[in-house]
Amino acid sequence: MTKIITAGISRRSMLKATATAALVGAVKASFPSGAFAAAPGPEVKGVKLGYIALTDAAPLIIAKEKGFFDKHGLPEVEVAKQASWGSTRDNLVLGGGANGIDGAHILSPMPYLMHTGKVTQNNMPVPMAILARLNLDSQGISVASEYASTGVELDASKLKDVFAEKKAAGHEVKVAMTFPGGTHDLWLRYWLAAGGIDPAKDVSTIVVPPPQMVANMKVGTMDAFCVGEPWNEQLVNQGVGFTAATTGELWKGHPEKALGLRADWVEKNPNAAKALLMAIMEAQQWAEKMENKEEMADILGRRQWFNVPPRDVLGRLKGDINYGNGREVKGTDLFMKFWRDHASYPFKSHDSWFVTENIRWGTLAPNTEIRKLVDQVNREDIWREAARELGVAAADIPASSSRGKETFFDGKVFDPEDPSAYLESLTIKAIS
Repeated sequence: MTKIITAGISRRSMLKATATAALVGAVKASFPSGAFAAAPGPEVKGVKLGYIALTDAAPLIIAKEKGFFDKHGLPEVEVAKQASWGSTRDNLVLGGGANGIDGAHILSPMPYLMHTGKVTQNNMPVPMAILARLNLDSQGISVASEYASTGVELDASKLKDVFAEKKAAGHEVKVAMTFPGGTHDLWLRYWLAAGGIDPAKDVSTIVVPPPQMVANMKVGTMDAFCVGEPWNEQLVNQGVGFTAATTGELWKGHPEKALGLRADWVEKNPNAAKALLMAIMEAQQWAEKMENKEEMADILGRRQWFNVPPRDVLGRLKGDINYGNGREVKGTDLFMKFWRDHASYPFKSHDSWFVTENIRWGTLAPNTEIRKLVDQVNREDIWREAARELGVAAADIPASSSRGKETFFDGKVFDPEDPSAYLESLTIKAIS
């Protein structure tokens, strides 16, 4: 028989209990994100992450440098430089437990190409998850100095005849990107095709790791390339070539890199995955502030990260673009976005475009079930959980997983509800 003891409760005890309840209520009001909640912490203290020396890796680097990983219970996070996107893929296939990596700063289409086994050895699928987008905009399409007289900018058709003449004379026209089916491959192909140049027939596409782009342009290995910063800026600063267009001019506010992780790591460590995401989000918020750009350029330029002069990073971070062909504009809105305009949220509609473009160029099969594939890889649900726990303002959490129709510089429109109509509207493509 259970006794309920009520005698002996003094007035002082009741007042003390009331005061304690009031204090708890005040703490909850002060920390709406649940900073003092008794939720279980991360299952592990760290995770092995890879990055390429590109400005859009900043959220991972800043989270490490500014202690955001530590703050969210992950003091042993490793952020390791990768030699190329190919090595990033290979290390993800291995996984952190086999001296590889568990996740990475990654080209947004890559997790889909790995998930389907399109870019892995023996076509073995490696289940992947996208937890966040890392940035919008600020990649570049750059061209060798020998083509400056063509006046080529956003309109690639100015290169059509000169490329044809070079090819007719027995010389190969080479355009470089960073990984087949990746963002830079897709931006370069879109730009060329919009100008009437077939990237599969009129030029030869080669793969060059981002940090090696400028050196290869110097020795004449390629005629044009597409890569992220700071390498387009460095090209201009060294007088080796010029930027024809930034990718934000092709598609304003376009998605770029993602935070991608092995799906098995996410499933095994759901709390750690959310903690990791919260740290990255805080780093993105820090990186977005214009007053932090100079410090960020200094951090990224350090030997252990990019090993480049900070000036190669800073200009385009602030929207100051020296194209290198006589054009120089200050304070544009083409700077890299890390948080504003929902930059961190991984819209499923954007991933649908990446999958559709890889169908366009024959990397993925025409019968690919786009929506089903995106639902398997895109974990925007985890992003929403992390945002709520972090106390992100409601205005910064999109109401829908679709940003709706997207319009490109050439007038083409992608409706995520009807990808086939978009494909049919394209003149140059690998599929019939």
